[in-house]
Amino acid sequence: MIALPAATATAATSHNARMAAAATGLDDPAKKEIAMELVSSAENSSLNWKAQYKYIEDIDDGRGYTAGIIGFCSGTGDMLDLVELYSAREPGNVLQKYLPALRKVNGSDSHAGLDPNFTRDWKTAASETAFKNAQNDERDRVYFNPAVKQGKADGVGTLGQFIYYDAIVMHGDGGDPTSFSSIRKKALAKAKPPSQGGDETKYLNAFLDARVWAMKQEEAHSDTSRVDTEQRVFLKKGNLNLNTPLDWKVYGDPYHIG
Repeated sequence: MIALPAATATAATSHNARMAAAATGLDDPAKKEIAMELVSSAENSSLNWKAQYKYIEDIDDGRGYTAGIIGFCSGTGDMLDLVELYSAREPGNVLQKYLPALRKVNGSDSHAGLDPNFTRDWKTAASETAFKNAQNDERDRVYFNPAVKQGKADGVGTLGQFIYYDAIVMHGDGGDPTSFSSIRKKALAKAKPPSQGGDETKYLNAFLDARVWAMKQEEAHSDTSRVDTEQRVFLKKGNLNLNTPLDWKVYGDPYHIG
């Protein structure tokens, strides 16, 4: 083994450290699992997010049916995208026949063409590995990957990336005033992110302030406990890496990850 000169060895160590840092974040498998449990505590009042593939109901929020591990909605297009992906991979699946109806109800809360058997067939599909994989892939494409990418670009750590992820899950990333991009824009008007030399905690508080405002614009999202007694708890403790153990509450219910 040839010994490296001290300067070269230091440079190599520094490079390795930078590479390791670049690879860490919410996309670390253990952190991603935590993120899914946190979202599930708010969306489904359970840490068992893998039990939610079969979940489906109309929660009267104007988005039609909400279903699956991340709350795909018949009224917002992401459920349609999911079923299209599933049908491309598994032609003739039990949900494929609903594609015309899903296209028609997109943008509304209508169940036209879906009732009475869509919820039953959704649960049937959710027993199939292919449908679970489709849910995972659409979650990553539409929500998880964009949140992590933007979080890393803004220089925020694992907690900040989760804060982004939870926001994009609830609000989407369209052009309306309560979308993720609009929330971020409001935050940027109040504080600089670390990528611009700003203080991470100050910036994330500004983002959460904007997020709370967005949630209060809609009755179905007006309970802000997933911010107040979850995300702000971690932020106040300075847990920017979202390290365990984690203790929080959503809707008054306590949760723990050891």
